[in-house]
Amino acid sequence: MTNRTLISHFPLCPLCRLVRLAFYEKGIPHAVWTEMPWQRRPEFLAKNPLGTLPIITETQTDEYVLSGATTICEYLDEIAPMPDLIGESPRGRAEVRRLVEWTLGVFYLDVVKPILEERVYKTLQHKGVPDSAVLRMARQNYKILMPYLDWVASRRAYLGGRHLSYADLAMAAQLSVLDYLGELTWDNLPGAKTWYAKIKSRKSFNSLLQDKIGGIMPSDNYTLFDF
Repeated sequence: MTNRTLISHFPLCPLCRLVRLAFYEKGIPHAVWTEMPWQRRPEFLAKNPLGTLPIITETQTDEYVLSGATTICEYLDEIAPMPDLIGESPRGRAEVRRLVEWTLGVFYLDVVKPILEERVYKTLQHKGVPDSAVLRMARQNYKILMPYLDWVASRRAYLGGRHLSYADLAMAAQLSVLDYLGELTWDNLPGAKTWYAKIKSRKSFNSLLQDKIGGIMPSDNYTLFDF
């Protein structure tokens, strides 16, 4: 991987945060470019006509462009296998992929995405006040889904098994957005809370904790490791 890899991201997008964490954990030098995807800049759409983030661009080689959080993460594993973030065995890798799929396909879509759209994207696009019904449903989904995370976290050193993996980074990226917005609650979730504190205290998380979005300040607990 060239040392001039550019990550096009939106700071509070959890899919972008997953990729940023992966770059830091693997020690791959990179820079970041903040993109407001709803602005549909021609230069942005030239890289990804779908208009989605994250995107990486290898600027010192042939301007290679790749989009999609899970695709980028698997690419990083191909070009920088260590540290291993996908698993030690076929079953271990399957478990990591299963948890990532649950995180991005259920937790993100049912909890984080609607809260992010209502509380952040609407504000930045001046599209009115958040829809209370949408927020209420997302918060209810949080209460339904978090016990499963707590169950997994209470039984393993890390979500995927003995070692840190993409399963941890994917879920921590989701929770970090809720953390920023003050949406996290930990009632009867001791395993999940302990696990999140462990991931949040990693050096790779430092860059996320420096993020600021104009007009939307982080919660009081956002930069705290003991919450």
